[in-house]
This record gives sequence, structure tokens and C-alpha cells, in this order.
Amino acid sequence: MTPLKANSIYDLIKIPNLEIYETNTKNKLRYLYAVKPFALGVNIKKNIHCLNPDKKTLDDKYKIINTNLNRYSSKFLKRINLKYIVLCENLSIAKINTAGIPDSKMRTLILDIKFNDIYFERAIHHELFHIIKDSYQEIFNEAEWKNFNIKKFEYSDCSTCNNKWNLDTYNQTKGFFTEYSKTTVSEDMAEVFSHLMFHRDKIYSDDPIIKKKIFFIKENIMMIDNTFKF
Repeated sequence: MTPLKANSIYDLIKIPNLEIYETNTKNKLRYLYAVKPFALGVNIKKNIHCLNPDKKTLDDKYKIINTNLNRYSSKFLKRINLKYIVLCENLSIAKINTAGIPDSKMRTLILDIKFNDIYFERAIHHELFHIIKDSYQEIFNEAEWKNFNIKKFEYSDCSTCNNKWNLDTYNQTKGFFTEYSKTTVSEDMAEVFSHLMFHRDKIYSDDPIIKKKIFFIKENIMMIDNTFKF
């Protein structure tokens, strides 16, 4: 890794202390990793922080991440504006731990490779959906989505405005896959998408609200790429 290459990475995605992990990938994603901890943001309370991972964890988790992300074609990734995957550990924003931070403008998804193993793979697809939605705000209409829910239900003002952070899948969905789904429309959409991608063998035909949400997600993803496979 030369200073020239390091500077080039920073110029592209504005994240310091990164080195190349893998660029020869099936779908042309570029994997980078933190060689030293990094912080982003001018306001310390809103800073993004992440630590450099140890090599064994990095190698092990890369295999899992690569397997999951290989389900997305290079054509699809180009259309949603995603090119760089940044791997680090103990990722947080405003001192709140998070599985990932998407940035469609920088074509980058930061992933915490130490995120809870129970939800880790599903979280990869969840965070990638935020890239999709950010790139196609016009087709993922939030007002239309809200109408799927029962009339008295209201989302929170933000995903961290309450303590509804449980990611366990409900045995009885009643319109929502997880408690976290109830925080915001965006998180609800991401949870539906991640369940479709990670729990492909399950059928949620007994919940009319979930059925509408699944149809909405599938229909709009196919508008982006009609060859997409769930």
C-alpha cells in the first residue's frame, strides 16, 4: 500500500486509514478495511467511529460478506450506486452502535464485522437496502407504505428515538417482521427486504399486511432490474 493509493482511496470516499482488501470480485465490488481507527464528521456528537479489525476476524467475516453480496450482480450494484465496502469493527454513529452505514453519494457501505453474529448476515442485506432506497427515493414511496399498516399505527420520528431495537423475527408478524421494523418506514422496508433475501425458504402468506409489503418491495426492485433474483 503506497501513500499514493491511500490518498486515492480517501479522495474517492473520504474515509481515512483504509487499505485495499480485495478488488478481484465477481460483481466488481471493491473491499477496503481500516488499518487504523477512523472518525468522520465535524461535530463530535455526530461523528462516525470505527476500529481496525484483527486479521483473523477480517478474513473470516469477509468470506461471509462476500458470499452474501455475490447475490447482487454488477449491473444491479451499478444501478443502485454501490461500489465500495468498508470493513471495520465497533462501528458507531453519535455513540450508538450500528451494523452498517450506507452512503449512496460516495457509493460506499461501511459494515461492522463484529456486529451480532445472530443477525449479521441479514444485516448485510438490510444495510444494502438503504443504498437502494436512497438511490431510488421516487419509487419507494413512504406514504404508500404507511397505508399498508393499520390506521392507528405510527412510526417513530427516527430509528434511534426509542428503544425498539430488537431484531428477533416475530413468530406472529402482525404487519412487522421485527420490533425494529416499527421505528421508521425506511427501517421497516429494509427489514422486509432483508427477510426476503436471507430467509428465502419461508413463506409469509398468512399476514395480509406483510404480503402487501413483500409485493411492494419485489415490484419496485424489479423496476430497477427485472432480472433480480430474491
